[in-house]
Amino acid sequence: MPRTFEDLMAGARSFMESRILLSAIELDVFSAVAGGASREEVAARIEGAPRATGMLLDALTALGALEKREGRYACTEASRRLGPGRPGLMHTVNLWKVWSNLTESVRTGTTVAGERLGGQDPRWTEAFIEAMHNRAKVLAPALVAQVGAAGAGRMLDVGGGPGTFALAFAQAEPGLRAEVLDIEAVLPIARRHIAEAGLGDRVIARAGDLRCDPFGEGYDLILVSAICHMLDEAENRDLLRRCAQALAPGGRLVIRDFILDPDRTTPRDGALFAVNMLVGTRGGGTYTEAEYLAWLGEAGLGEVTRLEGAEQVLVARKK
Repeated sequence: MPRTFEDLMAGARSFMESRILLSAIELDVFSAVAGGASREEVAARIEGAPRATGMLLDALTALGALEKREGRYACTEASRRLGPGRPGLMHTVNLWKVWSNLTESVRTGTTVAGERLGGQDPRWTEAFIEAMHNRAKVLAPALVAQVGAAGAGRMLDVGGGPGTFALAFAQAEPGLRAEVLDIEAVLPIARRHIAEAGLGDRVIARAGDLRCDPFGEGYDLILVSAICHMLDEAENRDLLRRCAQALAPGGRLVIRDFILDPDRTTPRDGALFAVNMLVGTRGGGTYTEAEYLAWLGEAGLGEVTRLEGAEQVLVARKK
């Protein structure tokens, strides 16, 4: 439905609410407020100026993120979840800085901020991977139920990050041994989650560059989750070809990602995420089902099925 001029201007100003919440997360305001605190107490805890801190707290109250009674502020049930122990929240803060370069990215055709994963900032990597873990914890059970793990003996999770999906498949199928492949900077995080799950005897994390390294062979199941959108078309063709080579006969390749409709404007989240890839990657984007089908066919994979449900998932089988 077309939006009115007023709607569009409201959208243009919506960054104000976003920036207020992101600054509160960056300053750890919600931990400072906790069960109740005055403006001065919060300012001292976050090392902020009392007057400016008060303005931020009042704005957060206006947004429904805090409650204010008799000059004291308290977290709501929702904002208590924005406190400590959630490093993944900082990934959203970091995205603000990258998205600020959108105008220049449109002019140049690619990111001007540079791809950050695997770079020199371990805090950025930690925030990104933990954000992926927090999201995957919610999505993994549904994906395992959709795809099924029964009878699979070996699994490879390509660019598996924290290993959340590989762990979910291993928990569902006791006979499954899984490998999480990612760059060196990510492996300590993956190994931490594997150890916490108590599955170190069946799930391992190993170093590899999904853009160029061979994956091995004999896998019954290969998962490529939220990877294709980081790559350009040529890179995706090459990735799926190497996945096909690594599958055992009859093995399955599972792609979980945004799948655009032919006109590329829906689903809405997929169209918007393409812009996220523009500002954050060299050539990434979101792709249509027809594009995926062509790449899978070129790789020698067939029997492609699009699974119905909350996830956008394609499953292809090696002939």
